Amino acid sequence: MNWDTVPDGDRRVCVACGTPARSYQYRFHPPESFLFERCIGLAWCSACRIYTTNLVYVPRKRVLADSLAALPAEQQERLLRSETRLVDFLDRRARGGGGGSTAATPRREGGIR
Repeated sequence: MNWDTVPDGDRRVCVACGTPARSYQYRFHPPESFLFERCIGLAWCSACRIYTTNLVYVPRKRVLADSLAALPAEQQERLLRSETRLVDFLDRRARGGGGGSTAATPRREGGIR
């Protein structure tokens, strides 16, 4: 199954189910690195439990929202080591939840491996 989205006004929706796609970008390299503008981009469908990951360009001066900033460093590191845990955490947070998930583990389609 290839996952894709289509425009729907000012947002993108999942082709398979019509659910609005969610996305998150974060910086992987420190500010002093020449690779600072190469970031990780995640996009996923909450209903289909599927996601993609890509390298994305984000200008150096653009400030990205850090959804992990309030977490202890150990928990941030744990989430960043696993895309599926990160997507699950971000999805619960976007839906207003915070506890454990009873949904199936998200699965990856396309993107970097």
